[in-house]
Amino acid sequence: MSPLSLVREQPFGSPFPSPLSPVLELSMRFDLLTIFPGYFATPLSYGVLGKAIEKDLFRVGLHNLRDHSPDRRHQKVDDRPFGGGFGMVFMVEPIHRALQTIAREGKSRTILFSASGTPFTQQRSKELALYDQLILICPRYEGVDERVKGYIDEELCIGDYVLTGGEPAALIVMEAVCRHIPGVLGKEGSLQEESFETNLLDYPQYTQPREYLGAEVPEVLLSGDHEKIRLWRREQSLLKTRRVRPDLWTETLSDLEDET
Repeated sequence: MSPLSLVREQPFGSPFPSPLSPVLELSMRFDLLTIFPGYFATPLSYGVLGKAIEKDLFRVGLHNLRDHSPDRRHQKVDDRPFGGGFGMVFMVEPIHRALQTIAREGKSRTILFSASGTPFTQQRSKELALYDQLILICPRYEGVDERVKGYIDEELCIGDYVLTGGEPAALIVMEAVCRHIPGVLGKEGSLQEESFETNLLDYPQYTQPREYLGAEVPEVLLSGDHEKIRLWRREQSLLKTRRVRPDLWTETLSDLEDET
């Protein structure tokens, strides 16, 4: 059996909690509804996500929507839109059927990726990390039949641009959410100093060598004075946010006024 067929038939990580492992009993589960289960094979095998799955810190179930098509011969999941128009639209029946086969675990939420959805933010990733299970629907083509929205909890949009499908969006949401699961990151404190955690962009980072082609590391970072370093980083974050993200800068000014 090829690795690709294995991906299609089995979930990543242990499908059921083991009574011998308290970690598994608490592990979060992602269920992905897609017509391309193999799309997730490589991203879920490497890096932060791959290591977390190996440790059973969270689990992933892949569900091929074509397996739930009423058209058993051709496994059709889309059709032309009523009223005319370009492209194809995902039918409601395969999605509804697939959702009915997924066992709900604890506090569960079903999400559809859509250009008209609520913007996905760092704050939302924190909120979603509190769920036991996230069911992510990955549409393609011109979207889904409007009646699908009767079976979901929310629509999410990852940005003001158009993708060919919801699979990249699912990976983005999974990684952003999983970073808040205890044990996924090597250093839990690193989350607190990242961009968007306090409406500020991250400060500039430097590593070896101290000088490269005339570009030097700022002297303050080599001083060993932790308070001076903290103040420098804070100043750099403020300057960077004001220059690059004026929308966040407005929120930052409001927060600073509240502090005073």
